[in-house]
Amino acid sequence: MSGCEEYTLITDPESLFKINHPELPLSYYTGVLGMAGLTAYAGFFDVSKPKQGDYVFISSASGAVGQLVGQLAKITGCYVVGSVGSDEKVNLLKTKFGFDDAFNYKKEEDLNAALKRCFPQGIDIYFENVGGAMLAAVLPNMRMNGRIAVCGMISQYNLEQPNGAPNLFCLVAKRIRMEGFMVLDYFGTYNKFEEEIAGYLKEGKISVVEDVAEGIENVPTALIGLFSGHNIGKQLVTIAHE
Repeated sequence: MSGCEEYTLITDPESLFKINHPELPLSYYTGVLGMAGLTAYAGFFDVSKPKQGDYVFISSASGAVGQLVGQLAKITGCYVVGSVGSDEKVNLLKTKFGFDDAFNYKKEEDLNAALKRCFPQGIDIYFENVGGAMLAAVLPNMRMNGRIAVCGMISQYNLEQPNGAPNLFCLVAKRIRMEGFMVLDYFGTYNKFEEEIAGYLKEGKISVVEDVAEGIENVPTALIGLFSGHNIGKQLVTIAHE
């Protein structure tokens, strides 16, 4: 991985890898076939241990990770709901990515009530990308023996004093397994992941939406947009067209 630059000098050629599916867009290897995709795949299958019929909730669901988790959950036979920050993204989840339901958390006065509306039977799997108030609302809505895969907590990164979840005893009472993970621990599974996801892409079972900014001068704006929820899907910056 290099910096934000127009030209890169590779001093460690062993870090490069062959593109095995050149018939797919090259940009996919920065997203759905890259670290974001492997994060979604490992977090859902290895950490969450899904079963057909599970009720799955994903926060920040229109991002590069969330959109793939949702589609993998549907392929597995789960009921899937996502939370996002705009009505446009709600529509995208339901029409493009096949989510069963979605809601705009910015329009919900009570997140707990929103989750009860979407999951009257409770949640089996929560794929955590946000933290804070969303996690606090999710915990009492989890089912017995639920699983929480902690991928990130973007609402907390820039706070001087991060919020704590006030109801962690739910983990005990409901025998919930809450596990954090890092994609670096799953690099050894990349080949299996790549072949499976590439197959789904070619079969049309997985859709991809990317957010592309033009020009290296727009890197700061694109980066800041990640923390305000401006992007839809993997945020990319194009510096040259071949």
